Amino acid sequence: MHNINFDFASLHRFGTSFFDFLALRKKVFVDQLKWDIPHNDNMEMDQYDTPVASYSLVIKDGEVVGGARAMPTLATWGEHTYMLRDAYSGKLPHIPAHVMTQDIASPLVWECTRLVISDTLTTQKERAECLRQIVDGLVEMATARGATQMICLSSLALMRALRQVGYDVSRMGEIYTNQEDGRKYAVLSMPATYSYQKASQPTVAPVEEYRLSA
Repeated sequence: MHNINFDFASLHRFGTSFFDFLALRKKVFVDQLKWDIPHNDNMEMDQYDTPVASYSLVIKDGEVVGGARAMPTLATWGEHTYMLRDAYSGKLPHIPAHVMTQDIASPLVWECTRLVISDTLTTQKERAECLRQIVDGLVEMATARGATQMICLSSLALMRALRQVGYDVSRMGEIYTNQEDGRKYAVLSMPATYSYQKASQPTVAPVEEYRLSA
């Protein structure tokens, strides 16, 4: 497995990886969890997949097996900001406004969304490694832009899984139950620092159910 990360300006360098990530999202969030989110027969893509977003994907044997999206909390595109801020403003009916305890808009904070891991990874070891590579890729992109903190709306199981692979994750707000899939979610926060494994590697010059986040 290996990580790739890109934004809209560089996604063309990675063939069909962006589309494959959208297809994986559709398979999990729409087909399996029955979320009422924009999609067609092939992919899921929403109002936050814009040129202000960046992506961290994991590839195994040429296939996208995991990934996530991230953007600064200062991001705006048309009438939208980022997902949690729009929820806080009451713009997203499926996410309660009280899930956020404060309005965050800072160059130091990035939001991560749509974290997903393929069911083709069946062992705990594989899934943990995929998760670590996804998040280390997110951290790499965010810190390159000056971020010091990451936030996301995710299942509580993700908090445990992130801690197991070496991230200092905490819960920020209230827990709520998603009426579409019956899972418990909350806003999570962590410093924008690499996993223990990544941080311990020499610098080189130029399973538990935890696959889901909003």
